Amino acid sequence: MKPTLLALLFAGLTAAPAEAALAPGATAPEFTAPAFLAGKPFSFDLDAALRKGPVVLYFFPAAHTSGCNLEAHLFAQAADDFKAEGATVIGVTAGNVDQLAAFSAETEHCSGRFPVAADPDARIGKLYDSSLAMRPGWTGRTSYVITPDHKVIFAFDNVFDPAKHVSLTLNAVKAWRSGKP
Repeated sequence: MKPTLLALLFAGLTAAPAEAALAPGATAPEFTAPAFLAGKPFSFDLDAALRKGPVVLYFFPAAHTSGCNLEAHLFAQAADDFKAEGATVIGVTAGNVDQLAAFSAETEHCSGRFPVAADPDARIGKLYDSSLAMRPGWTGRTSYVITPDHKVIFAFDNVFDPAKHVSLTLNAVKAWRSGKP
């Protein structure tokens, strides 16, 4: 491979992430989806979850992939912190949806601490502009914080840094709770 081509490839992989389409202030689209919590199926309804408090909606490419495993594990570790702020965490994916029941229960992933929802046709991902360019039909890695009035107050889109999604969304929820912009 020529050095110029290598440089372009490296630049593409290390470039800054794109902004998520739903910017703060946007209205979050309503959705329901088949979901799993600790391996048990149920129907997740965004509107119902928002009646309880803010929702951290995070999209991930696929269950049982390295970055998604790490991200789910970190969200599970922070579950009590989100709960203390009154926030519901929900992960949504269009990839490997047949594996979500197990993924939601496994201790190295979600540990039954928060639900994950299936988006097999990426319909929800499209509503939230979370598509994985390198794998069409799968969702990307985009996180939102949505307030009970259905407003997006935080959006972060970065497929290469799963750990940052957890800390940034928790900080956004805490800032909203404290009334700080």
